Amino acid sequence: MQRTRSCSAAKARGQTRSRASGTPPAAPPAPGASRARRSASQAGGESGAAARQPSAKPRPKQSSPRAQEAGPGQAPPELPLLPLPTSASPAASLPDLGDQRERWETFQKRQRLTFEGAAKLLLDTFEYQGLVKHTGGCHCGAVRFEVWASADLHIFDCNCSICKKKQNRHFIVPASRFKLLKGAESITTYTFNTHKAQHTFCKRCGVQSFYTPRSNPGGFGIAPHCLDEGTVRSVVVEEFNGTDWEKAMKEHKTIKNMSKE
Repeated sequence: MQRTRSCSAAKARGQTRSRASGTPPAAPPAPGASRARRSASQAGGESGAAARQPSAKPRPKQSSPRAQEAGPGQAPPELPLLPLPTSASPAASLPDLGDQRERWETFQKRQRLTFEGAAKLLLDTFEYQGLVKHTGGCHCGAVRFEVWASADLHIFDCNCSICKKKQNRHFIVPASRFKLLKGAESITTYTFNTHKAQHTFCKRCGVQSFYTPRSNPGGFGIAPHCLDEGTVRSVVVEEFNGTDWEKAMKEHKTIKNMSKE
């Protein structure tokens, strides 16, 4: 009797609360419905568990570092293309060098070079094997250049009309071994007769530190007296009969090829 009264009191209280809040009271479940629902959930749980059961232990899902960087609910940013190494690139951005990576990093640190500087040094050493890098320029310093050539220079002393007047002694190198470091805007050119020779000189001080000779239009004639000190070991001077230029060129065996690689 006490249990029946308590249940009736609880129902009365629930109906009173539902009327107060404006929510209609829930209809009582049909007899046997809860029992049918319970048996269906048990059956579905067993079949779902059997379907979900993996053959092996599932691995924990790992997200990429980029996905971890993104905030909750945000799409991970796209991976950018890796740039080619530049002079400012750290060693970490180098391509895979395999077993040579440690040697490369040690070489850079020892020589105090950037990636580009180290590559240039190695390429120059291989490409210009047996040559040295000479530097030079005009008198006022507006024009500066570097040139790869032998430490033992072969100098031509030409006696043509212009070379005689300006004492144009020079050695010849291919254009690929010459690099103008500065002063392109300070250079002017004088030509005459066939206009094949390009007599270039500094506008300010008038010094011709290099020019393009008629004998080798694909190269440069470098004035040895305009080189900086310390790289020339020896000098051999050969006189060239520029007053009879065509005949001298036919008789000379090597001068035509001096601007070739």
